[in-house]
Amino acid sequence: MSLEAIYNAVLSGNAPLAKSETQAELDAGTSAESILNEACIPAMTEVGRLFEIGDKFVPEMLISARAMSASMSLLKPLLAEAGVEQVGSVVIGTVAGDLHDIGKNLVGMMLEGAGFKVIDLGTDVSPQKFVDSVTEYSPDIIAMSALLTTTTKSIINTIEALNEAGLRDKVKVMIGGAPVTQDFADRAGADGFAPDAGSAARHAKQLLAA
Repeated sequence: MSLEAIYNAVLSGNAPLAKSETQAELDAGTSAESILNEACIPAMTEVGRLFEIGDKFVPEMLISARAMSASMSLLKPLLAEAGVEQVGSVVIGTVAGDLHDIGKNLVGMMLEGAGFKVIDLGTDVSPQKFVDSVTEYSPDIIAMSALLTTTTKSIINTIEALNEAGLRDKVKVMIGGAPVTQDFADRAGADGFAPDAGSAARHAKQLLAA
């Protein structure tokens, strides 16, 4: 019964163990904030690092993210109750015309695992819906995913819509997806580009620090 056991359960992707060890740690009097900051976040950071160097793959990341979610299901109400401040907030969605969601969901889980509040708009999200989300949620970052070459145009359209609404300077824009490159991100006017889910949380933190 220790924070290390939770860390190892998340790292290995054992959701039932992550949940039971989290409950045991809470019962022992450890704060939800300590479990989050000393076990869950470090474990997901390590998962991201291992993915980036090729030692973990997407299915393993998904399993670890689910284990983290099992732990977070117990921690979230307690963190909210304690008023624990999150790293930042991210509105995430797959752009208009694109129904792919596995990558988006994985990035969302990695961001959550890094301490961000994540508002998921789903798939096929119109530029207007992204614009409305800035007014509604005041996020620090908008994260857009495009998995089809044909839908990358929706990223440009959304950034243009943010400009037209006078909201572009109020939010950072991070993009990703199979056809998206750093060169495209520069041309589209995005603030950041994450080549994979493993690096998304790290890039998001860098954007906040910029």
